[in-house]
Amino acid sequence: MAGCVDGDLGVLTGLLAASGLNNASSSQVGEMLCSKFDGVSATLSSHTLAVDSIYLLFSTYLVFSMQIGFAMLCAGSVRAKNTMNIMMTNVLDAAAGGISFYLFGFGFAFGRSAQSNRFIGSNFYALKDMPSEVNGFDYSFFLFQWSFAIAAAGITSGSIAERTQFVAYLVYSSFLTGFVYPIVAHWVWSVDGWLGAAATSRLFGVGAIDFAGSGVVHMVGGIAGLWGAYIEGPRLGKYTRDGKPGMDMKGHNASLVVLGSFLLWFGWFGFNPGSYVKIVVPYEGSSFEGNWSGVGRTGVTTTLAGCAAALTTLFARRWFTGHWNVTDVCNGLLGGFAAITAGCAVVEPWAAIICGFGAAWVLMGFNYLANKAKYDDPLEAAQLHGGCGAWGLLFTGLFAREKYVLEGYGPGRGHGLFMGGGGRLLAAQLVEILVVMGWVTVTMVPCFWFLNKSSLLRISPEDEMEGMDLTSHGGQAYYIDESPLGPPQSFAKTQTPEVSSTIYRVEYM
Repeated sequence: MAGCVDGDLGVLTGLLAASGLNNASSSQVGEMLCSKFDGVSATLSSHTLAVDSIYLLFSTYLVFSMQIGFAMLCAGSVRAKNTMNIMMTNVLDAAAGGISFYLFGFGFAFGRSAQSNRFIGSNFYALKDMPSEVNGFDYSFFLFQWSFAIAAAGITSGSIAERTQFVAYLVYSSFLTGFVYPIVAHWVWSVDGWLGAAATSRLFGVGAIDFAGSGVVHMVGGIAGLWGAYIEGPRLGKYTRDGKPGMDMKGHNASLVVLGSFLLWFGWFGFNPGSYVKIVVPYEGSSFEGNWSGVGRTGVTTTLAGCAAALTTLFARRWFTGHWNVTDVCNGLLGGFAAITAGCAVVEPWAAIICGFGAAWVLMGFNYLANKAKYDDPLEAAQLHGGCGAWGLLFTGLFAREKYVLEGYGPGRGHGLFMGGGGRLLAAQLVEILVVMGWVTVTMVPCFWFLNKSSLLRISPEDEMEGMDLTSHGGQAYYIDESPLGPPQSFAKTQTPEVSSTIYRVEYM
């Protein structure tokens, strides 16, 4: 009988008969009740799908809001003469990335068909055959994954800021979001992949745990930026001809850096907790705990890692430089977030503090090495996302808790070395680090090399000195009108002949 599990109709009929109904009536009533179960089940299933879809869309909106944070952070971290340019590149990352991910990227990352393989996806190009009930993919899932893809492209743009031709952004952003990033996402996050813990056939029998993308997103964007900045070389004047430090090229607006950092913090509550994808999933043997409790814990671990990294950077930089530097603290904060992203769902809150502490030292260490190597990254993007992302993967291999791994991934996965899980998970994490570095290198180095050889990568020295806002975008982010307004009478009377009373008006466009 539809709606009843085998044997249920007999049990129900027996209960009705025991209540005083005759056998015929009991059978009729039992069949009628069973026929209603299908409708009730379908309604509950639809409600569950609706709640999960709304949760995923809400998380998508949070992650997409990180683009605002990237834009503000980038704008504040460059010199004023390049503000419009870096803002334009952030818009371009979302726009060009959206088209390339729609046409190819999503299919390469999550496409499934009879030709599916462990290296690359093979369906859903241009969202063909979407939505897919068999695979559980709806349009909300595409939007969520697109917001991750453009985050990786946004990371790279920070590394090559203030000296890159506009056409180069178009090329690399489309290539990164349409091919390079999706392949890594397929390896780690697709059930057909070979590297991740979500796969049906897992590396070392356990697979690497990269829950929200310390490797997939942050390392991919960071390593791509590393090679882009290396091939371009430092900004003019950053170092002298004999290799000594040259001009101070700090960002022009710390307020925008702080604003961008807070917006990124806000968006990370969609980035990490949203990676559960579904929220109405109860844990086995519990009616109180489910993905909804895991989402809350993930928000806590994300916050604590960022806080620990920010405070560690604050006091360490005070010790090294004698100053309380707000931009250093903001970068430390973001480094903690990038690191915890891999293990945010599978570690204890106390362990997240260790993650943030380690991320701060990793970032400061890589910044020191970058300066020694005369490597110029205006936003410290390669050090922050690449270095801290790699640390986050190692950290997860050490501190992942078995209970949380079981809840998030199911049985048969590994847990942290320091949590009694042995070394298989840590080995898988190391493989992911090496594979991501290798894949991004063999794809993005030829891309930047070709652009450089074609004179499409770096702007001319004259344009670089003048500023890209004027030479490439036809204006300035900030306009100054030097027409004197004239002083108020009360103020003019108090001026001595030696002091100018001219007041200038500044208009911010």
